[in-house]
Amino acid sequence: MGPLLLRRLLLAALGLLLAGCAAVPPLPQVERLLDDAAFAAPSEPIDAAQPFALSERMRHYLDVEIAPQLRRKGARDGLVEALASKGQLRIEYDAASTRTAAQAFDARAGNCLSLVVMTAAMARHLGVPVEFNDVVTEEGWARAGDLMVNAGHVNLTLGQRLVEDRLGRDSGRTVMVDFDPPSGRSRPLVRPIGERTVIAMFMNNRAAEALVAGRVDDAYWWVRGALLQEPTFTSSYNTLAVVYQRHGRPQQAERVLRHLLDREPANTALLANLVNALRAQGRGAEAEVVAQRLAKIEPMPPFHWYQQGVAALERRDYAAARDAFTREVERSAYYHEFHFGLALAYAGLGDFARARREAELALQHSSTGRERQLYTAKLEWLDKRRGTRVQ
Repeated sequence: MGPLLLRRLLLAALGLLLAGCAAVPPLPQVERLLDDAAFAAPSEPIDAAQPFALSERMRHYLDVEIAPQLRRKGARDGLVEALASKGQLRIEYDAASTRTAAQAFDARAGNCLSLVVMTAAMARHLGVPVEFNDVVTEEGWARAGDLMVNAGHVNLTLGQRLVEDRLGRDSGRTVMVDFDPPSGRSRPLVRPIGERTVIAMFMNNRAAEALVAGRVDDAYWWVRGALLQEPTFTSSYNTLAVVYQRHGRPQQAERVLRHLLDREPANTALLANLVNALRAQGRGAEAEVVAQRLAKIEPMPPFHWYQQGVAALERRDYAAARDAFTREVERSAYYHEFHFGLALAYAGLGDFARARREAELALQHSSTGRERQLYTAKLEWLDKRRGTRVQ
């Protein structure tokens, strides 16, 4: 079963920007940063109620198909068993897109935000108390098309229904639903977040996915919805800046970024986007000043060695590619593309045993069906080359 792990798509440069204390400068009024007239109407409805809406199929599944199980084990534990059992829902993790609860249920797949939303919608239908948690993890980066994304993690805590609590069934106990918890033996550090924040995350994901697909107008309306839903989820402001940049409005992108930099002057994501916005306006000298400031904070940006490795593969310098991908793995051991690049480098060097091991790791850490197909095919190819010389 796939992990219930939120891979929030936060654009190149979208870091998790937490709300600050009272001493931090207040966020600007959202309306002052929006420009609805500059964008075409969205191609789909932007509805805050959409993510958690239950379909008739979901209702039938809960009220009829697993009703005996829910009566026997209790609503919460019966639902958790249905989610965890391969013989029941058989949910698969697929980070390709952010689905609503109903879409994830129908597909029996989704990225982790989709699975969080689906589980919450089902639990609430059953009267099971739900709390959302933002899980503190080490920062990790991934790619989405030509954008870089930052990986976050959320999970759910399910309580006991009042009627079952009164019956003495696991009184006072809560269950954390997290199918891919952070590594380590200790209980993860979590920060409770509200439903409005989860909806903003959902809309921000949709905005990022629309940008990857080249649908800039749709991206604007999704991120606009996120900002209006939860103005303190500041990652959405950074997404808005990227939308303006892609729409050919670098001045508006700069305005949004500078508002946020008043709050977080050392945020590398904001600074990287500001460099791009300034360069797009022909203000190279100012951009260079910001770039130097960024380099002092982050001398080696995300995917630096990955890009070096790709360039080395293109010129068939497999030893240099191996060294570059190894450096990326050393600072991000669980990202599939780094291991796949290393597999290609080892294959180029004729070390098919190590190449297969890295391809296995790429498959293990892959997050979409397409990636799994690619890495499986690579493993099959490497199996045919077993016995070839090892350097």
